[in-house]
Amino acid sequence: MRSVVFGLLFFCTVASTHAQDKKGIVSGPMLGQVELRTAKIWLEVGKDARTVAVRYWVKGQKTPSYLKDMPLGTAPTTDFFPTQVEIGGLDFNTTYEYSIVYNNKETTYGGEFTTKDLWQWRKPAPDFSFLAGSCTYFNEPVFDRPGKPYGMDSSIFSNMATEKAAFMLWLGDNWYTREVDYSSEWGLWYRPSRERSMAVLQPFLKAMPHYATWDDHDFGPNDMGSSYHLKNTSREVFKNYWANPGYGDGEKGIYTKLAYSDVDFFLTDDRTWRSEDKTPATIYGQPNPEKRMLGKEQLDWLKQSLLYSTATFKIIVVGSQVLNPASPFDKLLDFPVEYNELTGFIRDQKISGVLFLTGDRHHTEIIKVDRPGNYPLHDITISPLTSGTHVFGNAEKDNPFRVLGIDQKQNYGRISVTGARGSRKLSIDFRGVKGENLGNWSVTETELKAK
Repeated sequence: MRSVVFGLLFFCTVASTHAQDKKGIVSGPMLGQVELRTAKIWLEVGKDARTVAVRYWVKGQKTPSYLKDMPLGTAPTTDFFPTQVEIGGLDFNTTYEYSIVYNNKETTYGGEFTTKDLWQWRKPAPDFSFLAGSCTYFNEPVFDRPGKPYGMDSSIFSNMATEKAAFMLWLGDNWYTREVDYSSEWGLWYRPSRERSMAVLQPFLKAMPHYATWDDHDFGPNDMGSSYHLKNTSREVFKNYWANPGYGDGEKGIYTKLAYSDVDFFLTDDRTWRSEDKTPATIYGQPNPEKRMLGKEQLDWLKQSLLYSTATFKIIVVGSQVLNPASPFDKLLDFPVEYNELTGFIRDQKISGVLFLTGDRHHTEIIKVDRPGNYPLHDITISPLTSGTHVFGNAEKDNPFRVLGIDQKQNYGRISVTGARGSRKLSIDFRGVKGENLGNWSVTETELKAK
């Protein structure tokens, strides 16, 4: 018994070391939202932090330099200290270098960023590329399930860090809470703090801006939604570990909008308002109005935002799949009231250029659903980055709606938007751990014109 108690104490000590004994910069810096005249910089600091600031200057001209203090203690926790700051008053289309000043001492932590170009009314929409992927699992054996480790080769992030891309879009399950995490507020803070501090991530975090939505595992327990009793804590954790343009309506949700060149991204929240998956989709043969994934408030925001958008491509980002008729797993199609409302709105309002970009499934695929008399809808799923893959069940073998599939391989997507006005093209290169090509797909704006 004494040896068992000692072992438990040892493991508890190991588990808490990350939170309680870290000094200096724990993780980061990471770039968040970068705009025409502003940039957000995120990092997590140790308990010894008294003052933290960002020193920045135009690249190649260290004089003059400017100092921006970073707030401390903004997260409601005594063990984890993520912080972020927005720098304003920058020049557009300008590259800046920066360093972190910690306790009034200059450090070697830093990087560079380039503000957006002011192209509107002046020049054609810029070509650009961005990265996307979902499902990041880092092993922690003492807390993981027995057997083969679920987390795979994390060197994928080393290769991603070398990509010349405008930003990275994380599509959910960006960390995996476990049984020891999701029953307590402390556990919900511990998981991203531990995962974000992985050495292999650090070059990638500062290589480009990062934006994110979530799915179940970085929200809480597997497949959970609105009934999760710690969902408000999950939202606070998300806000403190990402530097997105916004977070829902200010009180609930994490949905937001990102614009880059002539593309609008609508980052939705598929958990805060989500009904239990077991809720029947239909009642007496009719769609069940009580079964919701996005919620009325968010769905209204999404519809109005789509109506306002003049972007060539309108990418709706969801942690779960949207279209896949062959999938037995959770997808917006299983919530028919919202699915019909959203797709009907896109049809009736003649909204062009809509694509869905999703995660979750531990495989990559493109689902195409034809619409008589209109352009087809596509669901682009990219997964996994480092988590385990799976073998298909009978329901999805030979899926007739699948136009591209990459199975049982870690991968990420490099998505590029190129071409002259009126003939823009969106292309995807799916890449493996070492950056090798796994598949390609493209679509033009003329193929997505509403009729």
